[in-house]
Amino acid sequence: MRIKLEQLAQQLQKQTAPLYTLSGNEPLLILEAAGLIRTHARQQGYTERELFTVDQHFDWAELLNAGHNLSLFGERKIMDIRIPTGKPGREGGKALEAYCAALPPDTVTLITLPRIDKQGQASKWFKALEAAGTLIPVYPVERDQLPGWIGQRLAKQQQKADAATLQFLANQVEGNLLAAHQEIQKLALLYPAGNLTFDQVKDVVLNVARYDVYQLSDAMITGDTARFQRILTGLQGEGTAPLLILATLAEQIRQLIIIRKGLDNGQPPAQLLQTARIWGERQKTVIAAARRIDPHALMQGITDAAEIDRMIKGVAQGDVWEALLQLGLRLAVRSHR
Repeated sequence: MRIKLEQLAQQLQKQTAPLYTLSGNEPLLILEAAGLIRTHARQQGYTERELFTVDQHFDWAELLNAGHNLSLFGERKIMDIRIPTGKPGREGGKALEAYCAALPPDTVTLITLPRIDKQGQASKWFKALEAAGTLIPVYPVERDQLPGWIGQRLAKQQQKADAATLQFLANQVEGNLLAAHQEIQKLALLYPAGNLTFDQVKDVVLNVARYDVYQLSDAMITGDTARFQRILTGLQGEGTAPLLILATLAEQIRQLIIIRKGLDNGQPPAQLLQTARIWGERQKTVIAAARRIDPHALMQGITDAAEIDRMIKGVAQGDVWEALLQLGLRLAVRSHR
């Protein structure tokens, strides 16, 4: 039987299946679903647990023997079988078919797989897993679904935020649900139940070091050359990856290009800011910078950023940190003007 991930909790309340198969590439959701199944099994008296991780040296006979060796104390058990490659091979496929054909008594079996392609789903062993128990495909949360997913997680800890704040948080974690989970947990620790403001969320998400790349970007577009140099030096001292700094500055420049072109074409600033994914207090700063900085300077900034990228990758010669400094200072001076 195949069910959706969101149906798992309700399904567990109705009955305990002898076999559960989780298949997907989203670590957080897989971990949570596996934890839910194991917790439910323990509550039902399945207190013993055996863990098997399948690699190229795995002995499938060991699995079959363990499945049919009853506990000396008559305890129910959980067989936790993990196949990281999703490819058990010929021997493993036959072993899984045999295992499914005669599931061990007093046992809940949990099998964890990565996402299986169509060819793999057509295999006999995969069909045997689906036929013998409950199959739960675990799909990633798409980027446009992520703000809603974050909102649901906040609601579970009696917190909520407006759409712009949820979008900001989604942009920061870039689809990494583990990172999103950590940030959501921090918000629960730092703030009480209720509404979260944009500034509260921003402070938690960005306040991971004394200096951050977003402060550097702000210094560049506000024309604060002294602050830009100070923050860049701080980031270098803290061991921040130059590629992260470059990516942040380059993205800021691209946003300014999009907004400047739109303003020149008479598009509403609010629409442009939404397209460029800029939220909160930064909106006024970015609009002002887009109006001040010459478009040719912005395009040159993208060209300079591409050259710095080549330096970082070792394709071009040059001092990466000096080049980052000059990139920021050139645009900061233009912004100041």
